[in-house]
Amino acid sequence: MKGYAMLRIGESGWIEKERPVCGPMDAICKPLAIAICTSDVHTLWEGAIGERHNMILGHEGCAEVVEVGSLVKDFKPGDRVLVPAITPDWNSLEAQAGYSMHSGGMLAGWKFSNFKDGVFSEFFHVNDADGNLALLPDNINTVDACMLSDMVPTGFHGVELADVQFGDTVLVIGIGPVGLMSVAGANLRGASRIIAVGTRPKCQEAAKFYGASEFVSYKNGPIDQQVLEMTGGKGVDKVIIAGGGVETFAEAVKCLKPGGKIGNVNYLGSGEMINIPRVEWGVGMGHKMINGGLMPGGRLRMEKLGALVASGRLDLSPLSTHIYEGWEHVEEALFIMRDKPADLIKPVVKIED
Repeated sequence: MKGYAMLRIGESGWIEKERPVCGPMDAICKPLAIAICTSDVHTLWEGAIGERHNMILGHEGCAEVVEVGSLVKDFKPGDRVLVPAITPDWNSLEAQAGYSMHSGGMLAGWKFSNFKDGVFSEFFHVNDADGNLALLPDNINTVDACMLSDMVPTGFHGVELADVQFGDTVLVIGIGPVGLMSVAGANLRGASRIIAVGTRPKCQEAAKFYGASEFVSYKNGPIDQQVLEMTGGKGVDKVIIAGGGVETFAEAVKCLKPGGKIGNVNYLGSGEMINIPRVEWGVGMGHKMINGGLMPGGRLRMEKLGALVASGRLDLSPLSTHIYEGWEHVEEALFIMRDKPADLIKPVVKIED
């Protein structure tokens, strides 16, 4: 089979590989559409997870099932399915402890384009099909379905980690596709005021659509100074970090009220240490909580998030700004995600309708 792979750090291209073998609880799928993630950029050009050779990229897409194992009960060839970026081993001890995304070790629920081939290929393997796949609702198109792999569940997980409650004032740092879904999730959870950090007009427009009412530009000085001025020196109840780098945490802590919470879902592709400002953290006693987590995967989460879209409660159409058709455009879509032109939010490649 043909797949688009990371040949080594900084180099990618098409390769031929054997079609994956289907285990008794697994499924083999063929993509209907795939999306490019900033994580693919971090992996390929920054070497964020280390060296990889001839590893097929990609962890976002929707698919058609072409083969299932003998123990799979709920899916069959021909089913159109949502595919989460995180596919845990549901019988693992980590899953039983409530952290399925770390089944087999820290972050090991993230298998695609980490330690096994990803979805940018003619066929790909899904472990524990009954536990990880979800049927694609008839009224969700394949482009929007790709957003349910990672962007929606990751953005919403930031909201969960920050524990957004009714009436909260929420700061969302970064309004790429993940941050936009954090804005949407905070809005759905009842935030009364959502302040977003980001400068690109296309992303600001989408953030307004999803519920942000005010904006901060990092170009205008430290984020915390601007937020404290906007809030009369009080700060915000919750912060969701969906962009920036290791230096962003210090600003987030300074923005936060005592008793507030930070939810980080940003992939830190570089940097050695995260610095926490001593005084603004209440000299260690400010009850300012920092939570960072990889999105949960699995069938139930996919079904619930899919239901939000199918019911019309969540409109994903603003996210996919660049839509291509055909495998021959995968490299173009990947490179445009790396270069991030001003009008880009998310590139998607349609393979089949």
